[in-house]
Amino acid sequence: MPVEDFTLKNTILAQSILAAALGLTVTAVGAQVPNNDGHLFDTRGVVAKSGFGLCWKTTRWTPAMALAECDPDLVKKPEPPKPAPVAAPAKPAAPKKCNFSYALQNDATFAFGKADLNATGKDQLDKNVLSKLDSCASVKLILITGHTDRIGSHETNQKLSEKRAEAVKAYLDSKGAKADSIETMGAGKTQAIPSVKCDDKQPRKKLIECLAPNRRVVVDVVGPAK
Repeated sequence: MPVEDFTLKNTILAQSILAAALGLTVTAVGAQVPNNDGHLFDTRGVVAKSGFGLCWKTTRWTPAMALAECDPDLVKKPEPPKPAPVAAPAKPAAPKKCNFSYALQNDATFAFGKADLNATGKDQLDKNVLSKLDSCASVKLILITGHTDRIGSHETNQKLSEKRAEAVKAYLDSKGAKADSIETMGAGKTQAIPSVKCDDKQPRKKLIECLAPNRRVVVDVVGPAK
């Protein structure tokens, strides 16, 4: 018989005698828990322990055979489950807006040196401003800005632009336009339309006709949509 087998059998025999003295019944190595012959087990398959609660080990025991109930410090503890990721709260949808801007165009622009709103201008305000106000939940601001062409002094054009803005405000008021605030301002000749190119050397009448798009009023509306 090989020396190793003889030694193992003698070791098991000695441990069996010791376990019997302690009132334990030890099974043969082949009947122990699979892949762990480093401990003694009773007939129930329970690890045999001394009166001090210590597990009995065989001479074959290695740290790799450590059991959680016998060698808790040697057994790798399972990592605690990671907490489920907390979903970020959904951002509330941005409120819809009813903001828009409209400038009187073409035949609706003002005659040279005048601040009278013509019929075409009123029709454009009806279709492009007043009708859109109905789609707003409320109107926080209506800003009306008057403009002039570049002919004339800054002082004259400033006053004229303010009168044109007031003419549009008066019309919107007459139509029942409601807003938390209706403001008017004049920009004079400081904000000419870049695309309007007119040669100052041409006859005055032609120049006035060419600069007509600049003689306008712009209406800006701010508010939430329905």
